[in-house]
Amino acid sequence: MKYARPLIGLIIVLVALWIIVGEQMSGASADAVVNAPVVTVRADVAGTLEQPERDFGARVARGEIVASVTDELVDTIRLNDLLMEQEYAAAATARTEADLEATKALREALLDRSETFHRERLDEIRTRLDHARVRLAILEGGDFPDDLDQRLIDGLDDLQNRLPGEPLVDALVLDHARERVDVLQIALRAAEAGVFLGDGYNDSPNAEQRATELASVISGFETALAENKAREAAIARRIDRERVRTNTLTGGDIAAPVNGLYWETLQADGVTVQRGDPILRLVDCDRTMVTLSVTERIYNGLRIGEKATFRLEGQSEVFDGTIARLAGSGAATVYEHLAVAPSQRHLERYDVALLVPGLAADPEVGCLIGQTGRAFFDRRPLDWLRG
Repeated sequence: MKYARPLIGLIIVLVALWIIVGEQMSGASADAVVNAPVVTVRADVAGTLEQPERDFGARVARGEIVASVTDELVDTIRLNDLLMEQEYAAAATARTEADLEATKALREALLDRSETFHRERLDEIRTRLDHARVRLAILEGGDFPDDLDQRLIDGLDDLQNRLPGEPLVDALVLDHARERVDVLQIALRAAEAGVFLGDGYNDSPNAEQRATELASVISGFETALAENKAREAAIARRIDRERVRTNTLTGGDIAAPVNGLYWETLQADGVTVQRGDPILRLVDCDRTMVTLSVTERIYNGLRIGEKATFRLEGQSEVFDGTIARLAGSGAATVYEHLAVAPSQRHLERYDVALLVPGLAADPEVGCLIGQTGRAFFDRRPLDWLRG
């Protein structure tokens, strides 16, 4: 027992010295802060700006309406010209359709007349041929043909009974009758084939000739109608594109591109803005990071991709992170698009950025922009106690 107490005291002193030295010698940051990129929302068209009232630091969800820009004086002259051109094209199509229907109706009427002519012309030739054959039979003194109409034969028998017995005509009259029968037989065969002979030429009826001409006219109208409809379709496509362009220039609601915080107002409500003018800024909470500075000794021992830990000030939870950027001393330019700018003391040290996935995943601390803490790069003696 004489030496136990001094030995225990020495052990306690050595452990305390080990803890103190280990804690002091471990790599740690001086001013770690939760940071995130700032997104600038710009006007997509020129017009009057309208922004709903919103507190700074308010949560904004992706797709939420944050402002609107409307241009009521957008140029619609081209759209109006295309609409007028479409009306002209529609009128031309309607006129062509009317001409086509009228021509088809006229052709049908002409074909009906031609059919009537064919039918009646055949009846006329057959009748003339029957009478010519009867006259020939009388002149030749022979029997009547078997295919003659019985009524015609009965009438001729009565006439023949009144004729004197001696010949009434000479050989010239007989030859003429034979010629007339032969010519009418030829005309009948041609008419049955659709060709009407008249003094050596094709006696096709005028209605049929006109209907044949109208067939080519109808074909021309159908081609013109197809062309007009294609023109209408092309104009309709151009109108759709012009409407999209006009609606785009007219403007409308502007949605938040990120999940984050309402950070800064750059334009007042009701002012006139031009296309591309910045309207407001949002902090992107989905890309939260930790920015910090370290001494030169610690900085030279760090490498991108190495593991690190981060703990918020006043909290016990420790988040795992990864070194994402080593910007060195005087790294002011890398903070131009970040929410929290570095202090003068920070710029005098060496800048380091950490990716800490656990911050973005935790809804309570994911957007605590500006919250401070400490980052550590080595194992420390009291890590088991902190955990």
